[in-house]
Amino acid sequence: MGVAEGFRFVHRADGTVVITHHGRVAGTLRGARAAQFLAEVDDDPQVVMARWTGNYRRGNERAARQHPRNRG
Repeated sequence: MGVAEGFRFVHRADGTVVITHHGRVAGTLRGARAAQFLAEVDDDPQVVMARWTGNYRRGNERAARQHPRNRG
């Protein structure tokens, strides 16, 4: 499986956390969800941000390539 990369986050003064992926906003967290994210992000930041934004590989890319709809 590929390694997550390209994620960054900014913790703003009002407590909001903005997660970006390659410069585009991928998610905004506020309140309890922002606090939970900040407590968890120290482990492996790239993977945690990928999971929180839903932007990660699901393992079915190779199978999808073989679907009749995707054949060229």
